[in-house]
Amino acid sequence: MKSLFSEAKLGNLTLKNKVVMAPMTRSRSIGNVPGEIVATYYEQRAEAGLIVTEGTSPSPNGLGYARIPGIFSEEQTKAWKKVTDKVHAKGSKIFVQLMHTGRIGHELNLPKGAKVLGPSAIPAKGQMWTDVEGMKENAVPKEMSKAELKETIEEFVFASQNAIKAGFDGVELHAANGYLLEQFLHPSSNKRTDEYGGSIENRIRFILEVAKAVSTTIGKEKTAIRLSPYGAFNDLFPFPETHDEYSLLAEKLNEIGIVYIHLVDHSSMGAPKVEPETVQNIRKAFKGTLILSGGYDAERAEKDLSSGLADLVAFGKPFLANPDLVTRFQKNIPLVSFDQTTLYTADEKGYIDYPIAS
Repeated sequence: MKSLFSEAKLGNLTLKNKVVMAPMTRSRSIGNVPGEIVATYYEQRAEAGLIVTEGTSPSPNGLGYARIPGIFSEEQTKAWKKVTDKVHAKGSKIFVQLMHTGRIGHELNLPKGAKVLGPSAIPAKGQMWTDVEGMKENAVPKEMSKAELKETIEEFVFASQNAIKAGFDGVELHAANGYLLEQFLHPSSNKRTDEYGGSIENRIRFILEVAKAVSTTIGKEKTAIRLSPYGAFNDLFPFPETHDEYSLLAEKLNEIGIVYIHLVDHSSMGAPKVEPETVQNIRKAFKGTLILSGGYDAERAEKDLSSGLADLVAFGKPFLANPDLVTRFQKNIPLVSFDQTTLYTADEKGYIDYPIAS
C-alpha cells in the first residue's frame, strides 16, 4: 500500500497522500450557510490528502435541495473560511465543489426570487424533499435564455472568486450526477436548437465556457471538474454518443488546461459500469491529474494507482462513518458502517459523532 499513502503533486500543490475525500451532500447548512458542525466535520476528515466539499451552489437558483450550502454571499464566504482554516491546520488541501442543481430542485427550497432553471423545460422524473411540505415532484425548469446562460457563467466565476477569498485551494465544477452542467450534455434533458444543443460539440459548449471563464479568473491550476459518464442519477442515463461525447469533452478540457478531472463510476450503486475504453480515452486525452472514484477499497485503489490508470483515488461512503479512514487503511482497522437514516438530517447525529479508532 505504499503508493496510496505517498505524497502527490496536484498542479502546484503537494498532497500528503493520494487519498481524496469525495464530495457528498449532507444537508447540514441551515439557511444555506455552513456552520460550526460543518467545519468540525471536514476537520475530522482532514487525514485525506485532498478534500472535495459537498456540492455548494454558486447561485440562489442552484440551491435545489434543502439545507445545502452556497458560496455566493459574504456570510457564506466567511463561514467557509472557518472550514478551510481547520482543514489546512491539519495539513490537508481542500477544493469546493460548485454544484448548480439546475432542474433538480423545487421552488420551496429556493430563496425568494430564485427559479428552477434547465437547458430545456423538461422536468426530471422523481421527487424532491422540501422542509416546508415534504416530498414534492421535481419542478418543471425554465428553459435558460441566452442572458441567463451568461448570468450563470458569471455566477460560477463570482463563486470561484469567493472560494479563493475563503481560502480554498481550488474549485471542482460539478458536471456529474444529473445537475445543471451535465443536463446540457444529455439529449434527454437538452432539446435546444441553438448553439448549446443538438450536436456533441454544441452540448459540451456550456461546460467548456464555464470552465474557461473560471480558469481564466482564478487560474487553471485551481480549476477542476467532476464527470460521471454512464451514470444513472437524477433521470439521466447513458446514450449512444456517451463515449464520443466524453472523449471530446476531455480533449477540450485538456486544451483549457484545468488541473484535474474527477471521474466517478456509479456501478457499485447499480448504474451501468463506465466503459474501460472511455476511461482510457479520457486518460489519453487529458494530461492533467485524473482522480477516479466509485466503490473503491484500499486494495483496488492501490492497483489502479500502481498501473497508472489513476493519479489519485477518491473515497465517498467510507469517509462518512470513518473520519480517520487513512489511519484505518494503514493499520488494517475494520471500517465502521454509516447510518443511512442520518445521511441528510439537520444535526450532529450521524455527522460528527462517528468514533475515531484508538
